[in-house]
Amino acid sequence: MRAVQAWKESTGDHCVYDIAFKPDGSQLIIAAGHHVLVYDTIDGAIIQLLKGHKDVVYCVAYAKDGLWSPEQKSVNKHKVSSKITCCGWTNDGQYLALGMMNGVVSIRNKNGEEKVKIERPGGTSSPIWSIAWNPSKDEHNDILAVADWGQKLSFYQLSGKQIGKDRTLTYDPCCISYFSKGEYIVMGGSDKQASLYTKDGVRLGTIGEQNCWVWTCRVKPDSNFVVLGCQDGTIACYQLIFSTVHGLYKDRYAYRDSMTDVIVQHLITEQKVRIKCRELVKKIAIYRNRLAIQLPEKILIYELYSDDSSDMHYRIKEKICKKFECNLLVVCSQHIILCQEKRLQCLSFTSVREKEWVMESLIRYIKVIGGPPGREGLLVGLKNGAILKIFVDNPFTITLLKLSTSVRCLDMSASRNKLAVVDEHNTLLVYDINSKELLFQEPNANSVAWNTQCEDMLCFSGNGYLNIKASNFPVHQQKMQGFMVGYNGSKIFCLHVYSMSAVEVPQSAPMYQYLERKMFKEAYQIACLGVTDSDWRDLATEALEGLDFDTAKKAFIRIRDLRYLELINSIEERKKRGENDNELFLADVYAYQGKFHEAAKLYKRTGHESRALSMYTDLRMFEYAKEFVGVTDPKSSRILMTKQADWAKSSKEPRAAAEMYLSAGEHLKAIDIIGEKGWADMLMDIARKLDKAEREALAKCALYFKKLKHHGFASETYSKMGDLQALVQLHVETRHWEEAFSLVEKQPQFKTDVFVPYAQWLAENDHFEEAQKAFHKAGQQNKAVKVLEQLTHNAVVENRFNDAGYYYWMLSMQCLDIAESEEQRDEMLKKFGRFQHLAELYHVYHSIQHYTDEPFSSHMPETVGEINISLSTFPPVNVHFLDMIFSNTLYALAKQSQKLGAYKLARYSYEKLQELHIPSRFQESIELGSLTIHSKPFHDREDMMCYRCSTNNPLEGFICVSNASSLCTEVLPLVQFYLEEGISDEEAVSLIDLEVPQMGLEDAHWQSMDSSGILLIVMHDGLDDAKTDPFMAKMSFEQGGSDFVPVKVSRSVLRSMSRRDVLIKRWPRPLKWEYFRSLLPDVSITMCPTCFKMFHSEDYELLVLQHNCCPYCRRPIDEPN
Repeated sequence: MRAVQAWKESTGDHCVYDIAFKPDGSQLIIAAGHHVLVYDTIDGAIIQLLKGHKDVVYCVAYAKDGLWSPEQKSVNKHKVSSKITCCGWTNDGQYLALGMMNGVVSIRNKNGEEKVKIERPGGTSSPIWSIAWNPSKDEHNDILAVADWGQKLSFYQLSGKQIGKDRTLTYDPCCISYFSKGEYIVMGGSDKQASLYTKDGVRLGTIGEQNCWVWTCRVKPDSNFVVLGCQDGTIACYQLIFSTVHGLYKDRYAYRDSMTDVIVQHLITEQKVRIKCRELVKKIAIYRNRLAIQLPEKILIYELYSDDSSDMHYRIKEKICKKFECNLLVVCSQHIILCQEKRLQCLSFTSVREKEWVMESLIRYIKVIGGPPGREGLLVGLKNGAILKIFVDNPFTITLLKLSTSVRCLDMSASRNKLAVVDEHNTLLVYDINSKELLFQEPNANSVAWNTQCEDMLCFSGNGYLNIKASNFPVHQQKMQGFMVGYNGSKIFCLHVYSMSAVEVPQSAPMYQYLERKMFKEAYQIACLGVTDSDWRDLATEALEGLDFDTAKKAFIRIRDLRYLELINSIEERKKRGENDNELFLADVYAYQGKFHEAAKLYKRTGHESRALSMYTDLRMFEYAKEFVGVTDPKSSRILMTKQADWAKSSKEPRAAAEMYLSAGEHLKAIDIIGEKGWADMLMDIARKLDKAEREALAKCALYFKKLKHHGFASETYSKMGDLQALVQLHVETRHWEEAFSLVEKQPQFKTDVFVPYAQWLAENDHFEEAQKAFHKAGQQNKAVKVLEQLTHNAVVENRFNDAGYYYWMLSMQCLDIAESEEQRDEMLKKFGRFQHLAELYHVYHSIQHYTDEPFSSHMPETVGEINISLSTFPPVNVHFLDMIFSNTLYALAKQSQKLGAYKLARYSYEKLQELHIPSRFQESIELGSLTIHSKPFHDREDMMCYRCSTNNPLEGFICVSNASSLCTEVLPLVQFYLEEGISDEEAVSLIDLEVPQMGLEDAHWQSMDSSGILLIVMHDGLDDAKTDPFMAKMSFEQGGSDFVPVKVSRSVLRSMSRRDVLIKRWPRPLKWEYFRSLLPDVSITMCPTCFKMFHSEDYELLVLQHNCCPYCRRPIDEPN
């Protein structure tokens, strides 16, 4: 231990009575005279001067948990028998110790009650001047240190029982202070210095000498800094440096603990023994069964009780009661060696100086390298680079080497042939001692050690890495914390901070380095130091292949591999009988290792084909065996194969039997065995190898695949056979519909075989719509229509009128498909028209039903009114629930007409409702409405007008009185026109696409004619008396009403039309296409390409966004036209 002064300050002439550290150690509080000063603990700079005291300040302290118990509201005062000189609380704050002038120590509880009274022998002549409780948490009892002016130091338990005897001091103690963990005590007083003691009161040394009494001392929390306060106002801060005192010999490590104890640790067994010296331990040396400990006034020599390598019991052999000053201490069997700068002294255990050597430079390193008792050798490294060998019985030194730089670390190999040196530049140098040749060098080394059990291995540490080097192979590195100090077998001894540990290092890397060079014996020596089982197996295998049977045998014994040991024993027996063919031995080794082809080649090369045949036969590798059958006896090949198959059957090895049948070409028998065992992968390999002409074998493979439920394998097999019918049946049976559909696309003749089972499967799983489509695709229209009719009926019964409209539309399209044939065309076209009307009826009525049944409606009143009027003007049809539909429509129409001011229409609706059977839920509302309508005028609102004739008050029932048009304000600006005779649809479309500029009115005129009771308007070229556009005339009115007058156009008119103004319903045959022209091009109109329903584009886009499909035919928006 040595003390280094960190800083020193003075407060003037004021005596420093007390010192206190801030709990975190950052500030120092000093009581000096009338002032309290705050210092920075790092550099001693004064931070603050506190002026508030009018008298001398004797004590300062930092509060930790309050001044007194929080449950007490005031400070209690108690009288004591004498003046109190010092006090201190226990660690838990439950008891207070008081030191008094009369030599008494009083221990009291928090309430001030005295629990223990300790009377010192000196009485009033030995006042108690300083006390301190040990802060250690490891102590089982609270320990109180008491220092009095009788120059005694004593220790007591909380109960008042004294611990040990009084320690005599040579001065009057003024202060006592514990380190933070309670391991050391600092004391100062009249001897004008501060001293360091153990927690048991053993003096360790002087911290710092001063010019006057040391009145107070404190230890900085959780550190090794001590601050002293003196009578003359001096404040001094010291840092205590505790050096590591230790010694190492092979697997025994001795080190100093608590400054006065020595612990000897066995690094292999982890055993420890503590030797209590009760004095400061200055040096430690250990060698074989000897242990030397230097104390301040003597040297103790210990020896082991026995020669057992694991014995840890030491006893004192000799005491050298003499004070020595030395830098290094070495112990041998009969001597101790003292190193003093350049001088080495050899003393016997009786303190007789026998030898002395004086060196030419400072001694940097010394180590005992063994030898006979009394004749041990020393390895010495000097600062000038000289390396010497000294024998304790020889007065002369032997120079081994002379380096240019200072020596830092040394070690000699076990055979004394090689020397490893680490110089001051951290370079490792390895020399051959006999030839003085530099063998190799490595950088970044701070310590080095040879393996004590292997001549050619050493390790060195540096830069956080451990390096292991074997022979002249490359260095193997791994990370390591600490300082490497020894290498014994597979264990490396590492000193990290203050603890020594044995690190187990597998020797795999150097072993493999030797194996690469076929140096099996050396690799075995390395493996003996410690490698894994897999490393042992690799060593054994490599040695066996290298025909080093001795090394292989020892390695296989290590891993207890009896199989290979039997092989080696058999080879050794054969060698004894005179066999010496190494290639034959190697062939046997390869056969045992599973390298059968290499073994067979060697057998063939040595003329032992029968052994190769026997090997392949035992392994059931018959294809390879056939090669050797041909060599030995060509006629025996078939007989051998038969025997092999019989053997496989009798031994109940189906896999082997199957393989043999395959080898013999008996595919059907092999397939039966494999299929019954369920080995699908093996069966698939067979099917892939078979030729497609072998249909029987392939069919059997596919059959087993179906049984094993391996659809993919079965499909691949049928595809290979080209049996599409069986492939279709497989897809249908296994419900792999997507693959079946893909096949049908390529082979349409299987449509019925796929879609009929698919439709039946869908119907069984309640997917009726998909089932109907499947029946349709299969060409079974009757079943498709039957399913649709049932779906439609269910939708109507369940009031799902939107679905009913959709199903009727699908029915109409089915009828249209059937109408392509001449036999049922007329009947199907009639049904098509009827189902189209019903689809529109139910589609429109869906909104009315929601309006009447739901509490809220998303439609505006005008929209609901338009829907009602549209529904009311539908052509009469025979439908289910017609009365209900008509009554609900009239009810909604009456309510909305009244809201919109169409009182004549509302009155008409209520009158019609009186004639019908009304649901009870509407009865009260209808009666109330019938009464309230009589309070309204007999005419409609003035803004109610017909969209065609603009006549006010136009309605009589549902029809305008002026032009007989129905009331529906949401009318698309379209006029339907027809083609003249002789113009086909394709020609019409091509003419419209031309978009020829429109001719003047003087170049064409319109002529009306009557044909079969229908009034037509025909547009002809060259008529210049027509002054109006007949398309616009369609939107005008004729007084007294008019019949429907269609527009019929010629080729020239078609050419004049714009393609964007024409909408075409491209009905499939036998229906004709329908043509419409938009009279208001600015109004955007969208027509669904599937159902040909036309909408305002904005309405259509909104509905498509809501439903992701057409609102009428439910065609998905991403479906191609």
